[in-house]
Amino acid sequence: MANLGLFSGTKTAKSVNVSFRLPYYTHWGQSLLVCGSKPVLGSWDVKKGLLLSPVHQGEELIWCGSISVPSEFSGEYSYYLVDDKKNVLRREMGKKRQLVLPEGINGGEHVELHDLWQTGGDAIPFTSAFKDVIFRRTWGLNIERSPGIQNKLDKEVDAVLVHFKICCPNVEEETSVYVIGSTAKLGRWKVQDGLKLYYAGDSVWQADALMQKGNFSLETGAHRHLSIDSSKSPPRYIFLSDGMMREMPWRGAGVALPMFSVRSEADLGVGEFLDLKLLVDWAVGSGFHLVQLLPINDTSVNGMWWDSYPYSSLSVFALHPLYLRVEALSENLPETIKKEIQEAREQLDGKEVDYEATLATKLSIAKKVFEQEKDLILNSRSFQKYFSENEQWLKPYAAFCFLRDFFETSDHSQWGRFSCFTEKKLEKLVSKDSLHHDIIRFHYYIQFHLHAQLTEAAEYARNKGVILKGDLPIGVDRNSVDTWNWGFPTYNWEEMSKDNYAWWRARLTQMAKYFTAYRIDHILGFFRIWELPEHAMTGLIGKFRPSIPLSKEELEKEGIWDFDRLSLPYIRQEFVQEKFGASWTFIVSNFLNDYQKGRYEFKEDCDTEKKIASKLKMLAEKCMLLESEDKIRRDLFDLLKNIVLIRDPEDASKFYPRFNLEDTSSFQDLDDHSKNVIKRLYYDYYFHRQENLWRENALKTLPALLDSSDMLACGEDLGLVPACVHPVMQELGLIGLRIQRMSSEPDQEFGIPSQYSYMTVCAPSCHDCSTLRAWWEEDEGRRCRYFKNVVGSDGIPPSKCVPEIAHFVLRQHVEAPSMWAIFPLQDLLALKEEYTTRPATEETINDPTNPKHYWRYRVHVTLESLMNDKELISSIKDLVCASGRSHPSIEETEADEQGNQETIVMSTGKNQVAKGQEKISTGKQLTGVPRQEACVL
Repeated sequence: MANLGLFSGTKTAKSVNVSFRLPYYTHWGQSLLVCGSKPVLGSWDVKKGLLLSPVHQGEELIWCGSISVPSEFSGEYSYYLVDDKKNVLRREMGKKRQLVLPEGINGGEHVELHDLWQTGGDAIPFTSAFKDVIFRRTWGLNIERSPGIQNKLDKEVDAVLVHFKICCPNVEEETSVYVIGSTAKLGRWKVQDGLKLYYAGDSVWQADALMQKGNFSLETGAHRHLSIDSSKSPPRYIFLSDGMMREMPWRGAGVALPMFSVRSEADLGVGEFLDLKLLVDWAVGSGFHLVQLLPINDTSVNGMWWDSYPYSSLSVFALHPLYLRVEALSENLPETIKKEIQEAREQLDGKEVDYEATLATKLSIAKKVFEQEKDLILNSRSFQKYFSENEQWLKPYAAFCFLRDFFETSDHSQWGRFSCFTEKKLEKLVSKDSLHHDIIRFHYYIQFHLHAQLTEAAEYARNKGVILKGDLPIGVDRNSVDTWNWGFPTYNWEEMSKDNYAWWRARLTQMAKYFTAYRIDHILGFFRIWELPEHAMTGLIGKFRPSIPLSKEELEKEGIWDFDRLSLPYIRQEFVQEKFGASWTFIVSNFLNDYQKGRYEFKEDCDTEKKIASKLKMLAEKCMLLESEDKIRRDLFDLLKNIVLIRDPEDASKFYPRFNLEDTSSFQDLDDHSKNVIKRLYYDYYFHRQENLWRENALKTLPALLDSSDMLACGEDLGLVPACVHPVMQELGLIGLRIQRMSSEPDQEFGIPSQYSYMTVCAPSCHDCSTLRAWWEEDEGRRCRYFKNVVGSDGIPPSKCVPEIAHFVLRQHVEAPSMWAIFPLQDLLALKEEYTTRPATEETINDPTNPKHYWRYRVHVTLESLMNDKELISSIKDLVCASGRSHPSIEETEADEQGNQETIVMSTGKNQVAKGQEKISTGKQLTGVPRQEACVL
């Protein structure tokens, strides 16, 4: 914050000249602009902001501009990269800059602001993951007041007051920060004679010095420079904002495990929120700063095991009743209920999660406790506070659950007059006068207790220095509270922008109550979403939204004219005969009409996938089908999808290439010219023409998401991603994901962890692929290539993933430059042979090739047993410690041992000077770019 806070006395009210100065390299047609909260800076209307002018100074391009303001001026401002029409191309990340002129400044004075562009990476230490968990001691330091030097400035006519400010987020108590430099005022590179900075809050350290005209350096290594030009009238005040302290980048490690996979001696058939306290204890002992979960929202859409899929939520706000500890609902449980819980615990203690039985048992027991304590709990102050803070989503959720059970379906289109959501209908449903009000209140009760239990675990993790990392699914279930309440079947970014993405902001605000970091599932969805028509039941006949379609004029110029041929199902008689054999005439008579000679079209009552499914169901009920309903449905769907282009239903002159169109007989039967044209346009549509549009879309949607909370954000960016994705993530400070077997480099079979960039999470596996053990054992050829090319051995690799192999792979990852190395618990258990007796394939969490996969994996050892396995804990912690990554326990021990001993941390580089000894280090900036720096004392 540019506020010296040093001056007193009454001065004249003349205007003050404030100039901005920021080094930034631009491309042709680009400019920098400063915009702020006050009218003189555009009142946050970038079109009215102050356009800066470029000046070359040596090898740097400096953007400058100035304004005249009253001496009592204060406000916020930020820098923007714009085009020649002042359209925003890029904006600074992080907090808005504060500008407050020195109290009592003389009118006519000149204040010069020396700023550095704030990147997304610069904002990371200000996320709750760091300021509230990792660096929580630093953020609790006492704010200090620097001594005033106004009188000295008045006496030294040729002097300039320089206000030094730097962000140092990882400074412990009893530690000082100094600026040293080449002038006497800065100690001539001697720490003991340097300028001591004072803590100003929010990890900012600042101080003031009177400097004479001239040039001088502020650092060794990659020096910071400050020039005060003596050939012209210099500013009397310089606010030098030097961004982040350049030090060795912080690196940490963590463990990943779905909530449902946790096993403890206290749980009831599935992991529970209160089990997280034990998991946190184990993580701390193993040297981990982070515990990562899969989504934990309610998914009770179908009332069966399909709901085990955690990425298709019934509500993006409600927590899943599956993770409730029913024993903790009351301190006064009757003996009958205690006995029922114990019997259920023994019965549900299986190898895998029995989703339906576990959820039914918990809800049954919870209803009995609810009947006993409903009035006591629901009339309590704590519940009333919770309800008032959450009723906007809680009331629709409870009403939806009631209607789902009453109509025996979550498909709200089947709910009669309740199909369409209105506030009036909602209030009637949740009214205290309704006969079913206790059912509504039961859902309130369950959510209140889930909130209380997860909050308890989250606070425990924070106090232990462990980040809880959640998971943000990109999708919701079609039959969910959110599609009923908010009214959108897919993510319509244009519609969402009208209320500034209120639904997204509400989601993140809710999530931040429990988590300090989160993973954005399928981050590509914020660039573009794959949108399906409402009548679709499969995924091929979709299009990207937003996207630039193929126009009729564009196709006609390429000699493509027969649009009906390309956009209607291409159904020849021989196709029908081949697919349906002897029953082909039955199919034709019930589903098809003659279209042209030897070709058919679908009848109007079955020309979509939903219509086909409905008609087949009716025919099956009448026992008219000669083959299985599923087979006929698949074959009819294939005929329906046998198209090359998808015509836009809202504009008949626009078309979208059908995904994998080359696999269709409709494409294969085209002439060579048409094939070549369409193939070229297909690749243009999917891989080229959308890049700028998708980049612009992401830069609209993602900042709204990131600004909604102060959680640390990570993005799942695996697979073939558009070229615009990684630059945008880097710009916004989003941490990417690297899985070694899914190399992001096209010429590499296996990723090289030592070459990963700093702004990444690295891991040997994740929930969407096989575990390290299973991957090693499932493909002999690949195993041999890995052993030769990565391990560096020409020998024959072991057929099993023995502990030595697991150790090698894990060590590669902890030693990587990535900010985070996060390991699935299954991969960590591979370090010890006794935990590898279970078949490796049984440890897989999800099989992405199976849309009806049952998510039910449970760890085969309890957390209590793992806590007692000191050998495993020691092996894991040794890996983390040897890699140089931060680890909670040692960090706390060192802080206790240091006591009141003062350590000097210089803002002149990455180096820490302790006990008067010289220390020379080589480090990397937050960008991960290596730099050699030395501090000479």
